[in-house]
Amino acid sequence: MTGSPWQGRALGSRTVSWSARDAILYALAVGAPAERLDLVYEERLRVLPTFALTLAQWAPDALGALGAFDVTTAVHGGQRLVVHRPLEPDGELTAAARVSQVRDKGSAAVFDVEVDCAYFTATWSLFAPGAGGFGGERGPAAPRRPGRPAEHTATVATHSRQAALYRLLGDRHAMHIDPGAAKAAGLPRPFLHGLCTLAASLLPLADRLGAHPADLVELDARFAAPVFPGDRLGVRAWNDTGGSVVLFEALAGDRAVLTGGRARFAPDATAPEETPDA
Repeated sequence: MTGSPWQGRALGSRTVSWSARDAILYALAVGAPAERLDLVYEERLRVLPTFALTLAQWAPDALGALGAFDVTTAVHGGQRLVVHRPLEPDGELTAAARVSQVRDKGSAAVFDVEVDCAYFTATWSLFAPGAGGFGGERGPAAPRRPGRPAEHTATVATHSRQAALYRLLGDRHAMHIDPGAAKAAGLPRPFLHGLCTLAASLLPLADRLGAHPADLVELDARFAAPVFPGDRLGVRAWNDTGGSVVLFEALAGDRAVLTGGRARFAPDATAPEETPDA
């Protein structure tokens, strides 16, 4: 069995900075309401951990620019995130990227692009039609949902301007705004970024769990189908491993759009401690 020549390829490093304005724009783009002052007001701001993914978008773009796959047909298949420390409202970080794995799906390949820094480790899984057939391993099958009713449910209302707004955060691929580019990728019209769908789903999910969305410490999900701006999503979640981890999925009608979701929220460090009875 052979491997891909792209596996292990270093993609360089980059230093990026951000401001409270960037973090607030992100929170609004993924659906935070104006009354959530802890997410949209600089005087009380807690940065959503998934904002980190906008700071590392250069890495999967860099692999596409090197010619590993056709950037007009490749799609974002899945995302992982491990948070090492919270992002401050204003800051700077240096991250290094590499191709950590390439999986052979026959007619396609999945490229895992890993970005690592002091704040987080994030991995993009990029599904690239036409790049498979090199004799590599297929990788694990998609995880299955639990065979019981969900313990938590929530609704996410996307809006018609959401993809146009989210692309201002760095992912400016034309298929999210240009009808012609979307059709070239095999879709009837521009669609919402997978990372926007994911972050938008986590906001009400955190509320259902009694957690603060800024206390996310681990995340993993697959993008099963596109979401179009204006779609209304249903989120279903199951408690796992004693409640410290939740498994989840999101659907647009009866069509699964996020599958194999797994998230862990740490206890809210800003919450007041309970005083024991005397």
